[in-house]
Amino acid sequence: MNAVAYVTADVFTSECFAGNPLAVIPDARGLSDEAMQKIATEFNYSEVTFVLPPENPDNTARVRIFTPTKEIPFAGHPNVGTAFVLGRQTEIFGKTPGDRLLFEEKAGLVKVQLLRNGNEVSGAKIRAPGALQVGSAIAGDLVARCVQLDPASIRHTTHAPTFASVGLLFAFAEVDGLETLGKARPNAAAFAEAAARHEDEKTDFSLFLYTRLAENPQHIRARMFAPLDNVLEDPATGSASAALGAYLASLLPEADTEMQITIEQGVEMGRRSLINLGVRKSAGSVTDVFISGDCVSVMRGEITF
Repeated sequence: MNAVAYVTADVFTSECFAGNPLAVIPDARGLSDEAMQKIATEFNYSEVTFVLPPENPDNTARVRIFTPTKEIPFAGHPNVGTAFVLGRQTEIFGKTPGDRLLFEEKAGLVKVQLLRNGNEVSGAKIRAPGALQVGSAIAGDLVARCVQLDPASIRHTTHAPTFASVGLLFAFAEVDGLETLGKARPNAAAFAEAAARHEDEKTDFSLFLYTRLAENPQHIRARMFAPLDNVLEDPATGSASAALGAYLASLLPEADTEMQITIEQGVEMGRRSLINLGVRKSAGSVTDVFISGDCVSVMRGEITF
């Protein structure tokens, strides 16, 4: 019988049983790809991370991220939560963790800064590994069918529904208010139609719906649906939040600017999350996207198989 230790944390929250739960396998040496996928499927969280020694000894660790159905190259809440878990250890593969970590991932090198409350690690701030990539436009009526909304509620003022990525691709659409956002309900058949229609994007059509608060446009309420990846709804999606922040900054007329955005997600699920973004734009291009948030330790134990 094999055994492997795990730790779980709630990410993008300072309260237990809120935010987005994450399972971390702090030492995944000896696990096959198949075992990693089975463990991720068993937890059935939006993601599980598996930590391995780095290929380059100058880096902290190699981190692999699995959803219940597949491995993905990057995601926000797994990086923030994994950094939180590792930062609270006395050592990471024989080295004492400092306040800055470097994770090797399929999307590239992820830079991490640990956040502290006094002397205790309380969260993390990461830099998205990829440059902003904007994909094809998406028909508003198709988005509306995916979440069973009136097509007239899909806004096109700032941008048409579209794909964007800073390491992981999402579909984005703005809706006309909180009431509409709360009415959204995923329709798996429509999601399958959307994925087939946009097969060139090689996407499972993970859809990030959002609305900007009129009294504070830098505060965004959002929901994310990915039923084709067995994630009916995700309470906090850092990689999507980062891509949205980068895309919105790219649309601004200013060639040089910095934006601070708060994305509130998971409210409708009873798992309120707060994702903080910092976006830098220079000479007309987005150069940096930072994702940060608090975390809370929840469980630890052992998987036997």
